[in-house]
Order: sequence, then C-alpha cells, then structure tokens
Amino acid sequence: MKKTDKTTDDMRDEYKREELGALVRGKYAARYAKATNVVVIDESLTKAFPNTEAVNEALRSLLTVATRIGQSSTGRKRTS
Repeated sequence: MKKTDKTTDDMRDEYKREELGALVRGKYAARYAKATNVVVIDESLTKAFPNTEAVNEALRSLLTVATRIGQSSTGRKRTS
C-alpha cells in the first residue's frame, strides 16, 4: 500500500467570506423537512407515550381496531 501524500491537503487554514460566493440561508430546509418523518406529540401525552416504541405500539393497535370496525360495518344492511 502506498502512503498518502500529506501535502495534498486542499483545506486552507482560513477562508475569506467573499471567496465563497453568494450563500443562501436555508437553501435545503424545505427538502430536509419533507424528507423527515418527525412528529411532535403534545406534552400531556408524554407520560402515556414515553418513547417511540410506545407511540408505534399504540398507533398499530388503533389501526387494527379501526380496520376491524370498518370491515364489520361494511357488511351490514340497514332495514327500513
């Protein structure tokens, strides 16, 4: 294996702001927010759902119950 040449370091000790060109604040903020799945729960719910696993388990249970109720109610017919 060759040893890397230590003189090929492209990083300068200091950069001047004017050499960087035009910068845009928050350029990728919208893309980042769209790509993340962060949901903030209300502070009053943190005792019942202290971590991610608790929230996921509760939501899965709710989805299961809602699916069962939805399936059983579609088979009923109203009598007149």
